[in-house]
Amino acid sequence: MNRFRTTLLVSVLTFVIAAGPAAAQFGDLLKQLPTLPGGVPSTGSLGDVKIGQGLKEALQVSTANAVSLTGRTDGYFKNEAIKILMPDSMKTVDRGLRTVGYGPQLDELVLSMNRAAEQAAPAAKNIFWNAIGDMSIDDATKILNGGNTAATDYFKGKTTPQLTTAFTPVVEKSMSQVGVTQQYEQLLGRAKAIPFLNTESYDINHYVVGKSLDGLFHVVGEQEAQIRANPTARTTELLKEVFGHK
Repeated sequence: MNRFRTTLLVSVLTFVIAAGPAAAQFGDLLKQLPTLPGGVPSTGSLGDVKIGQGLKEALQVSTANAVSLTGRTDGYFKNEAIKILMPDSMKTVDRGLRTVGYGPQLDELVLSMNRAAEQAAPAAKNIFWNAIGDMSIDDATKILNGGNTAATDYFKGKTTPQLTTAFTPVVEKSMSQVGVTQQYEQLLGRAKAIPFLNTESYDINHYVVGKSLDGLFHVVGEQEAQIRANPTARTTELLKEVFGHK
């Protein structure tokens, strides 16, 4: 890969990210690309520029859809694949407390954890889209030729620390506002009064942040898989061309 083509792709992606064009404008951008060395127009074949743009667009579509699906009321709570439940280490405590009549309080705790995740999810969009700017030609090629969630795995590696930082204060604020942390501590205290229950302190905020990210990446992966496998999910000509040629 020569320096000219690498520089060209970086310049195009930088421009696209800065301008933030709608999906329908990608075709116009492609027509404006200069001719590559040797007199071959960059739009004449499925080259590196088009692959890079196609991956960018696919990632924008999949992440925007995922944020929309999770960052709304019941986005987590009514999605059984990502619904945040009590921690595995607390299942015995959960059963014990339900046995002695604390089921409604536990259900409210679960609902509140999911509501916190739903409030935090919208913060992911800009972090995801900013990460696209770091995608190299090699990254794009590997993602295109990778498995059904290769792009999602790329995002996990690139954005998890930033997402954790962004989600934590939102989750903590949400949990505090509805009294989740206090409710959790009260339930834990009641569990300690039940004979034979092994109870231990648990960082509930840290747990909710982690499960929120797990759920978000799960939905991003679903959206990516749809674009790869389902032609009707490729909503623009560029997506159809790039993924149709795969």
